[in-house]
Amino acid sequence: MSTPRAATSAREEVRKVAPKLIEMTEKVVYGDVWERPGLSKRDRSLITVAALIAMYRGDQLTGHLERALANGVTKEEIGEVITHMALYAGWPTAMSAGRIARKVFEEAR
Repeated sequence: MSTPRAATSAREEVRKVAPKLIEMTEKVVYGDVWERPGLSKRDRSLITVAALIAMYRGDQLTGHLERALANGVTKEEIGEVITHMALYAGWPTAMSAGRIARKVFEEAR
């Protein structure tokens, strides 16, 4: 799986400050957890996008939206996740996620 642009950029910024954190990200998060057979990468992407919306983590959401598209989640499905999360995580978080998704979708063209 290729690493989304936003994630690559963020990792390189943080690597200069906390190289062990990035090593753990690459080995544990993406080298182990994302590779476990219990869920598809597509499902993991949907779950992660929903969690990031709920926690209002826009900075991380960009890279995970890119990853979700790469993992086969459609723009329409992402729109549905954002709409669904408005009821569970709050309207402002969903509106912010929608704005972030629009930027990601435009860049993905």
